[in-house]
Amino acid sequence: MAKKLQSIRGIHDGLPSEVSKWRKIEDVARQVFATHAVSEVRLPILEPTELFIRSVGEETDIVSKEMYAFEDQGGDNICLRPEGTAGAVRAYLQAGLTRAGAQRWFYMGPMFRRERPQKGRLRQFQQIGVEWFGVAGPVADAEMLAMAQRFLDTLGIEKVRLEINSLGCSACRPAYRDTLIAYLNARAESLCDTCNDRIEKNPMRVLDCKNDTCQAQLIDAPEMVAHVCGDCDMHFSGLKAGLDALAVRYDVNPRIVRGLDYYNRTAFEFVTDQLGAQGTVLAGGRYDGLVESLGGPATTAVGFAAGMERLAMLMPDMDTHVVDVVVVSLGDDALPYSLQVAKQLREQGIAVVHAGGGAAKRQFKLADREGARFVAVVGDDEMQQSLVAFKNLATGEQKTCTLEQAIDSLKC
Repeated sequence: MAKKLQSIRGIHDGLPSEVSKWRKIEDVARQVFATHAVSEVRLPILEPTELFIRSVGEETDIVSKEMYAFEDQGGDNICLRPEGTAGAVRAYLQAGLTRAGAQRWFYMGPMFRRERPQKGRLRQFQQIGVEWFGVAGPVADAEMLAMAQRFLDTLGIEKVRLEINSLGCSACRPAYRDTLIAYLNARAESLCDTCNDRIEKNPMRVLDCKNDTCQAQLIDAPEMVAHVCGDCDMHFSGLKAGLDALAVRYDVNPRIVRGLDYYNRTAFEFVTDQLGAQGTVLAGGRYDGLVESLGGPATTAVGFAAGMERLAMLMPDMDTHVVDVVVVSLGDDALPYSLQVAKQLREQGIAVVHAGGGAAKRQFKLADREGARFVAVVGDDEMQQSLVAFKNLATGEQKTCTLEQAIDSLKC
Protein backbone atom coordinates (compact mmCIF):
# COMPACT_ATOMS: atom_id res chain seq x y z
CA MET A 1 0.00 0.00 0.00
CA ALA A 2 1.33 3.46 -0.90
CA LYS A 3 2.37 5.69 1.97
CA LYS A 4 -0.39 8.06 3.05
CA LEU A 5 0.18 11.69 2.09
CA GLN A 6 0.67 14.00 5.07
CA SER A 7 -0.65 17.56 5.24
CA ILE A 8 1.30 20.46 6.77
CA ARG A 9 0.13 21.08 10.31
CA GLY A 10 -1.88 24.27 10.60
CA ILE A 11 -2.52 24.55 6.86
CA HIS A 12 -5.81 23.20 5.55
CA ASP A 13 -7.73 22.93 2.31
CA GLY A 14 -10.70 25.16 1.59
CA LEU A 15 -13.30 22.59 0.56
CA PRO A 16 -16.58 23.53 -1.16
CA SER A 17 -18.67 23.86 2.02
CA GLU A 18 -16.18 26.35 3.50
CA VAL A 19 -15.42 28.15 0.26
CA SER A 20 -19.14 28.86 -0.21
CA LYS A 21 -19.00 30.82 3.04
CA TRP A 22 -15.77 32.56 2.01
CA ARG A 23 -17.42 33.68 -1.21
CA LYS A 24 -20.39 34.98 0.78
CA ILE A 25 -18.00 36.92 3.02
CA GLU A 26 -16.22 38.37 -0.01
CA ASP A 27 -19.49 39.36 -1.71
CA VAL A 28 -20.80 41.06 1.44
CA ALA A 29 -17.47 42.84 1.92
CA ARG A 30 -17.58 44.27 -1.60
CA GLN A 31 -21.22 45.30 -1.15
CA VAL A 32 -20.83 46.97 2.26
CA PHE A 33 -17.41 48.53 1.71
CA ALA A 34 -18.49 50.07 -1.61
CA THR A 35 -21.07 52.21 0.24
CA HIS A 36 -18.13 53.81 2.09
CA ALA A 37 -16.19 54.41 -1.15
CA VAL A 38 -13.66 51.69 -0.30
CA SER A 39 -11.87 50.20 -3.34
CA GLU A 40 -10.37 46.72 -3.68
CA VAL A 41 -6.61 46.26 -4.13
CA ARG A 42 -4.62 43.10 -4.88
CA LEU A 43 -1.36 42.85 -2.95
CA PRO A 44 1.46 40.30 -3.44
CA ILE A 45 1.91 37.35 -1.11
CA LEU A 46 5.71 37.70 -1.16
CA GLU A 47 7.16 40.83 0.46
CA PRO A 48 10.65 42.00 1.50
CA THR A 49 11.44 40.74 5.01
CA GLU A 50 12.78 44.18 5.89
CA LEU A 51 9.29 45.65 5.42
CA PHE A 52 7.96 43.79 8.46
CA ILE A 53 11.08 44.30 10.56
CA ARG A 54 10.68 48.05 10.10
CA SER A 55 6.89 48.20 10.46
CA VAL A 56 5.79 45.40 12.75
CA GLY A 57 8.90 45.52 14.95
CA GLU A 58 11.86 43.16 15.24
CA GLU A 59 10.98 42.22 18.84
CA THR A 60 7.36 41.27 18.11
CA ASP A 61 6.31 37.61 18.07
CA ILE A 62 5.36 37.89 14.40
CA VAL A 63 8.87 38.83 13.26
CA SER A 64 10.94 36.99 15.87
CA LYS A 65 9.01 33.70 15.99
CA GLU A 66 6.25 33.37 13.41
CA MET A 67 7.32 34.74 10.04
CA TYR A 68 8.13 32.44 7.13
CA ALA A 69 11.25 34.28 5.92
CA PHE A 70 14.02 33.02 3.65
CA GLU A 71 16.69 34.03 1.15
CA ASP A 72 15.78 33.20 -2.43
CA GLN A 73 18.10 31.99 -5.19
CA GLY A 74 18.99 35.57 -6.10
CA GLY A 75 20.01 36.45 -2.56
CA ASP A 76 16.93 38.54 -1.77
CA ASN A 77 15.48 38.28 1.74
CA ILE A 78 11.76 37.74 1.29
CA CYS A 79 8.87 36.33 3.31
CA LEU A 80 5.31 35.15 3.06
CA ARG A 81 3.26 38.09 4.29
CA PRO A 82 2.18 37.64 7.94
CA GLU A 83 -0.29 40.55 7.81
CA GLY A 84 -1.59 43.02 5.26
CA THR A 85 -1.19 46.53 6.63
CA ALA A 86 2.55 46.90 6.01
CA GLY A 87 2.17 45.69 2.41
CA ALA A 88 -0.67 48.15 1.85
CA VAL A 89 1.51 51.01 3.12
CA ARG A 90 4.35 49.89 0.84
CA ALA A 91 1.98 49.89 -2.14
CA TYR A 92 0.59 53.30 -1.15
CA LEU A 93 4.09 54.77 -1.05
CA GLN A 94 5.46 53.08 -4.16
CA ALA A 95 2.43 54.20 -6.18
CA GLY A 96 3.12 57.83 -5.19
CA LEU A 97 -0.34 58.37 -3.70
CA THR A 98 0.64 60.43 -0.68
CA ARG A 99 -0.62 63.62 -2.39
CA ALA A 100 -3.62 62.01 -4.09
CA GLY A 101 -6.07 62.62 -1.24
CA ALA A 102 -7.63 60.04 1.01
CA GLN A 103 -7.25 56.42 -0.11
CA ARG A 104 -9.72 53.83 1.17
CA TRP A 105 -8.69 50.25 0.34
CA PHE A 106 -9.60 46.70 1.16
CA TYR A 107 -7.89 43.42 0.26
CA MET A 108 -8.49 39.71 0.64
CA GLY A 109 -6.22 36.68 0.56
CA PRO A 110 -3.94 34.32 2.49
CA MET A 111 -1.58 35.34 5.31
CA PHE A 112 1.07 33.14 6.94
CA ARG A 113 2.29 32.82 10.53
CA ARG A 114 4.10 29.88 12.06
CA GLU A 115 2.19 29.74 15.33
CA ARG A 116 0.61 26.97 17.37
CA PRO A 117 -2.46 25.75 15.44
CA GLN A 118 -5.76 25.69 17.35
CA LYS A 119 -9.42 26.37 16.74
CA GLY A 120 -9.68 29.60 14.78
CA ARG A 121 -5.89 29.96 14.44
CA LEU A 122 -3.99 28.54 11.46
CA ARG A 123 -0.55 28.92 9.92
CA GLN A 124 -2.11 29.83 6.59
CA PHE A 125 -5.33 31.75 7.02
CA GLN A 126 -7.62 33.81 4.81
CA GLN A 127 -7.99 37.45 5.79
CA ILE A 128 -9.97 40.52 4.80
CA GLY A 129 -8.32 43.83 5.63
CA VAL A 130 -9.34 47.48 5.31
CA GLU A 131 -6.92 50.43 5.31
CA TRP A 132 -7.85 54.12 5.12
CA PHE A 133 -4.94 56.51 4.43
CA GLY A 134 -5.12 60.27 4.85
CA VAL A 135 -8.19 60.26 7.09
CA ALA A 136 -7.85 61.95 10.47
CA GLY A 137 -9.93 62.37 13.58
CA PRO A 138 -12.38 60.32 15.60
CA VAL A 139 -15.20 60.65 13.07
CA ALA A 140 -13.29 58.48 10.59
CA ASP A 141 -12.69 55.88 13.32
CA ALA A 142 -16.39 55.86 14.23
CA GLU A 143 -17.44 55.50 10.59
CA MET A 144 -15.03 52.63 10.06
CA LEU A 145 -16.43 50.85 13.11
CA ALA A 146 -19.99 51.40 11.91
CA MET A 147 -18.99 49.89 8.55
CA ALA A 148 -17.41 46.90 10.32
CA GLN A 149 -20.55 46.42 12.42
CA ARG A 150 -22.74 46.48 9.32
CA PHE A 151 -20.40 43.98 7.63
CA LEU A 152 -20.81 41.53 10.52
CA ASP A 153 -24.57 42.13 10.75
CA THR A 154 -25.04 41.49 7.02
CA LEU A 155 -23.18 38.18 7.37
CA GLY A 156 -25.70 37.17 10.03
CA ILE A 157 -23.06 37.00 12.77
CA GLU A 158 -24.64 37.46 16.18
CA LYS A 159 -23.48 37.63 19.80
CA VAL A 160 -20.48 39.79 18.94
CA ARG A 161 -19.60 42.85 21.02
CA LEU A 162 -17.39 45.82 20.22
CA GLU A 163 -14.68 46.78 22.70
CA ILE A 164 -12.59 49.95 22.33
CA ASN A 165 -9.55 51.46 24.01
CA SER A 166 -7.03 54.26 23.57
CA LEU A 167 -3.35 53.36 23.20
CA GLY A 168 -2.17 56.97 23.51
CA CYS A 169 0.43 58.50 21.23
CA SER A 170 4.17 59.20 21.09
CA ALA A 171 3.67 62.15 23.45
CA CYS A 172 2.00 60.30 26.30
CA ARG A 173 2.92 56.65 25.87
CA PRO A 174 6.61 56.83 26.96
CA ALA A 175 5.72 58.01 30.48
CA TYR A 176 3.01 55.37 30.75
CA ARG A 177 5.44 52.72 29.50
CA ASP A 178 7.90 53.57 32.27
CA THR A 179 5.11 53.39 34.86
CA LEU A 180 3.93 50.04 33.55
CA ILE A 181 7.44 48.55 33.41
CA ALA A 182 8.04 49.54 37.04
CA TYR A 183 4.75 47.88 38.05
CA LEU A 184 5.58 44.69 36.13
CA ASN A 185 9.16 44.44 37.38
CA ALA A 186 7.86 44.53 40.94
CA ARG A 187 5.81 41.40 40.16
CA ALA A 188 8.16 39.69 37.72
CA GLU A 189 8.65 36.60 39.87
CA SER A 190 4.90 35.90 39.71
CA LEU A 191 4.61 36.37 35.95
CA CYS A 192 5.10 33.68 33.29
CA ASP A 193 8.27 33.45 31.18
CA THR A 194 6.54 35.01 28.17
CA CYS A 195 5.43 38.02 30.18
CA ASN A 196 8.91 38.47 31.64
CA ASP A 197 10.32 38.42 28.13
CA ARG A 198 7.86 41.14 27.12
CA ILE A 199 8.40 43.52 30.04
CA GLU A 200 11.18 45.46 28.31
CA LYS A 201 10.37 44.61 24.69
CA ASN A 202 6.60 45.20 24.54
CA PRO A 203 5.20 45.73 28.07
CA MET A 204 1.63 46.50 26.99
CA ARG A 205 1.36 42.96 25.62
CA VAL A 206 1.70 41.64 29.18
CA LEU A 207 -1.77 43.06 29.91
CA ASP A 208 -3.17 40.72 27.26
CA CYS A 209 -1.69 37.52 28.75
CA LYS A 210 -4.26 34.72 29.02
CA ASN A 211 -2.47 33.03 31.96
CA ASP A 212 -4.77 33.16 35.03
CA THR A 213 -1.81 33.54 37.39
CA CYS A 214 -0.54 36.52 35.43
CA GLN A 215 -3.97 38.10 35.29
CA ALA A 216 -4.20 37.88 39.10
CA GLN A 217 -1.03 40.00 39.27
CA LEU A 218 -2.40 42.55 36.80
CA ILE A 219 -5.64 43.48 38.55
CA ASP A 220 -4.31 46.89 39.63
CA ALA A 221 -1.97 47.44 36.68
CA PRO A 222 -1.90 51.00 35.32
CA GLU A 223 -3.97 51.41 32.15
CA MET A 224 -3.11 53.55 29.15
CA VAL A 225 -6.58 55.09 28.89
CA ALA A 226 -6.06 56.72 32.30
CA HIS A 227 -2.67 58.17 31.28
CA VAL A 228 -3.42 59.71 27.87
CA CYS A 229 -2.62 63.32 27.01
CA GLY A 230 -5.28 65.94 26.36
CA ASP A 231 -5.30 65.42 22.58
CA CYS A 232 -5.68 61.64 22.91
CA ASP A 233 -8.41 62.07 25.52
CA MET A 234 -10.28 64.42 23.16
CA HIS A 235 -9.89 61.90 20.31
CA PHE A 236 -11.25 59.07 22.44
CA SER A 237 -14.19 61.18 23.62
CA GLY A 238 -14.94 62.07 20.00
CA LEU A 239 -14.86 58.40 19.02
CA LYS A 240 -17.39 57.49 21.71
CA ALA A 241 -19.64 60.40 20.70
CA GLY A 242 -19.47 59.28 17.04
CA LEU A 243 -20.36 55.70 17.91
CA ASP A 244 -23.28 56.93 19.99
CA ALA A 245 -24.51 59.04 17.07
CA LEU A 246 -24.26 56.04 14.74
CA ALA A 247 -26.04 53.75 17.26
CA VAL A 248 -23.05 51.39 17.45
CA ARG A 249 -22.95 49.74 20.86
CA TYR A 250 -19.54 49.41 22.53
CA ASP A 251 -17.73 48.78 25.80
CA VAL A 252 -14.50 50.42 26.90
CA ASN A 253 -11.93 47.71 27.60
CA PRO A 254 -8.70 49.25 28.99
CA ARG A 255 -6.87 45.95 28.49
CA ILE A 256 -7.13 45.94 24.69
CA VAL A 257 -3.63 46.19 23.26
CA ARG A 258 -2.18 45.57 19.84
CA GLY A 259 0.64 43.15 19.23
CA LEU A 260 2.15 45.42 16.57
CA ASP A 261 4.28 48.48 17.32
CA TYR A 262 2.66 50.85 14.85
CA TYR A 263 -0.77 51.35 16.50
CA ASN A 264 -1.68 54.57 18.36
CA ARG A 265 -4.81 56.10 19.88
CA THR A 266 -7.86 54.09 18.81
CA ALA A 267 -7.74 50.31 19.24
CA PHE A 268 -10.77 48.06 18.87
CA GLU A 269 -11.92 44.46 18.77
CA PHE A 270 -15.17 42.75 17.92
CA VAL A 271 -15.17 39.73 20.22
CA THR A 272 -17.32 36.67 20.86
CA ASP A 273 -17.58 33.95 23.49
CA GLN A 274 -18.35 31.32 20.85
CA LEU A 275 -14.78 30.50 19.76
CA GLY A 276 -13.07 29.71 23.04
CA ALA A 277 -9.69 31.37 23.62
CA GLN A 278 -9.58 32.77 20.07
CA GLY A 279 -12.53 35.09 20.61
CA THR A 280 -11.43 38.05 18.48
CA VAL A 281 -13.48 38.22 15.28
CA LEU A 282 -12.34 41.53 13.78
CA ALA A 283 -9.72 43.92 15.16
CA GLY A 284 -7.73 47.00 14.29
CA GLY A 285 -7.01 50.59 15.14
CA ARG A 286 -5.24 53.77 14.21
CA TYR A 287 -1.60 53.81 13.04
CA ASP A 288 -0.75 57.43 12.23
CA GLY A 289 3.03 56.96 12.36
CA LEU A 290 3.52 53.90 10.16
CA VAL A 291 3.68 55.60 6.75
CA GLU A 292 6.31 58.02 8.02
CA SER A 293 8.36 55.21 9.61
CA LEU A 294 8.54 53.53 6.19
CA GLY A 295 9.90 56.63 4.45
CA GLY A 296 6.74 58.55 3.58
CA PRO A 297 5.36 61.85 4.84
CA ALA A 298 3.41 62.06 8.11
CA THR A 299 0.10 60.38 7.22
CA THR A 300 -2.94 59.58 9.32
CA ALA A 301 -4.32 56.05 8.86
CA VAL A 302 -6.76 53.59 10.40
CA GLY A 303 -7.67 50.01 9.52
CA PHE A 304 -8.82 46.57 10.58
CA ALA A 305 -8.55 42.92 9.62
CA ALA A 306 -10.74 39.84 10.05
CA GLY A 307 -9.91 36.18 9.59
CA MET A 308 -12.31 34.56 7.19
CA GLU A 309 -12.10 31.14 8.86
CA ARG A 310 -13.32 32.64 12.11
CA LEU A 311 -16.07 34.59 10.38
CA ALA A 312 -17.20 31.38 8.64
CA MET A 313 -17.41 29.55 12.00
CA LEU A 314 -19.85 32.18 13.27
CA MET A 315 -22.02 32.47 10.17
CA PRO A 316 -25.39 30.68 9.93
CA ASP A 317 -25.39 27.42 7.97
CA MET A 318 -25.76 27.96 4.25
CA ASP A 319 -27.51 25.94 1.57
CA THR A 320 -24.57 24.38 -0.26
CA HIS A 321 -26.76 22.80 -2.92
CA VAL A 322 -25.14 23.40 -6.30
CA VAL A 323 -26.87 21.02 -8.76
CA ASP A 324 -30.15 22.14 -10.30
CA VAL A 325 -30.58 19.48 -12.99
CA VAL A 326 -29.15 16.08 -13.84
CA VAL A 327 -29.61 15.25 -17.53
CA VAL A 328 -30.32 11.55 -18.09
CA SER A 329 -29.82 10.10 -21.56
CA LEU A 330 -31.70 6.89 -22.48
CA GLY A 331 -29.99 5.14 -25.37
CA ASP A 332 -26.93 5.91 -27.42
CA ASP A 333 -28.89 7.64 -30.17
CA ALA A 334 -30.24 10.26 -27.74
CA LEU A 335 -26.83 11.05 -26.25
CA PRO A 336 -25.90 13.92 -28.65
CA TYR A 337 -29.29 15.57 -28.08
CA SER A 338 -28.95 15.21 -24.30
CA LEU A 339 -25.57 16.97 -24.45
CA GLN A 340 -27.21 19.83 -26.34
CA VAL A 341 -29.94 20.01 -23.66
CA ALA A 342 -27.29 20.26 -20.93
CA LYS A 343 -25.45 22.97 -22.86
CA GLN A 344 -28.58 25.09 -23.36
CA LEU A 345 -29.53 24.82 -19.69
CA ARG A 346 -26.05 25.94 -18.64
CA GLU A 347 -26.25 28.93 -20.98
CA GLN A 348 -29.22 30.07 -18.89
CA GLY A 349 -27.11 30.02 -15.73
CA ILE A 350 -28.48 26.69 -14.50
CA ALA A 351 -26.17 24.25 -12.69
CA VAL A 352 -26.22 20.99 -14.65
CA VAL A 353 -24.58 17.58 -14.34
CA HIS A 354 -24.78 15.28 -17.33
CA ALA A 355 -25.16 11.68 -16.13
CA GLY A 356 -23.01 10.38 -18.99
CA GLY A 357 -25.46 7.93 -20.52
CA GLY A 358 -25.46 4.19 -19.97
CA ALA A 359 -27.74 2.27 -17.62
CA ALA A 360 -30.82 4.26 -16.59
CA LYS A 361 -30.70 2.95 -13.01
CA ARG A 362 -27.16 4.20 -12.55
CA GLN A 363 -28.04 7.62 -13.95
CA PHE A 364 -31.02 8.08 -11.63
CA LYS A 365 -28.89 7.02 -8.65
CA LEU A 366 -26.42 9.70 -9.68
CA ALA A 367 -29.20 12.29 -9.61
CA ASP A 368 -30.06 11.27 -6.03
CA ARG A 369 -26.43 11.35 -4.98
CA GLU A 370 -25.94 14.82 -6.46
CA GLY A 371 -28.98 16.15 -4.59
CA ALA A 372 -30.41 17.57 -7.80
CA ARG A 373 -33.69 19.44 -7.76
CA PHE A 374 -34.78 18.12 -11.16
CA VAL A 375 -34.03 15.38 -13.66
CA ALA A 376 -34.29 16.04 -17.39
CA VAL A 377 -34.81 12.70 -19.15
CA VAL A 378 -34.06 12.46 -22.86
CA GLY A 379 -34.85 9.37 -24.95
CA ASP A 380 -35.59 8.71 -28.59
CA ASP A 381 -39.16 10.07 -28.39
CA GLU A 382 -38.06 13.29 -26.69
CA MET A 383 -35.24 13.74 -29.18
CA GLN A 384 -37.52 13.36 -32.20
CA GLN A 385 -39.97 15.94 -30.82
CA SER A 386 -37.32 18.30 -29.36
CA LEU A 387 -38.79 17.82 -25.87
CA VAL A 388 -37.56 16.74 -22.41
CA ALA A 389 -39.25 14.67 -19.71
CA PHE A 390 -38.83 16.94 -16.71
CA LYS A 391 -39.20 15.57 -13.16
CA ASN A 392 -39.27 17.47 -9.87
CA LEU A 393 -37.46 15.17 -7.44
CA ALA A 394 -38.95 16.87 -4.37
CA THR A 395 -42.62 16.48 -5.40
CA GLY A 396 -42.38 13.61 -7.88
CA GLU A 397 -44.28 15.71 -10.43
CA GLN A 398 -43.27 14.91 -14.01
CA LYS A 399 -44.16 16.49 -17.33
CA THR A 400 -42.98 16.35 -20.90
CA CYS A 401 -42.37 19.84 -22.23
CA THR A 402 -40.15 21.99 -24.40
CA LEU A 403 -36.78 23.00 -23.08
CA GLU A 404 -37.99 26.61 -22.86
CA GLN A 405 -40.88 25.53 -20.62
CA ALA A 406 -38.48 23.53 -18.45
CA ILE A 407 -36.23 26.60 -18.06
CA ASP A 408 -39.24 28.71 -17.03
CA SER A 409 -40.08 26.12 -14.36
CA LEU A 410 -36.53 26.25 -13.01
CA LYS A 411 -36.56 30.03 -12.75
CA CYS A 412 -39.87 30.24 -10.91
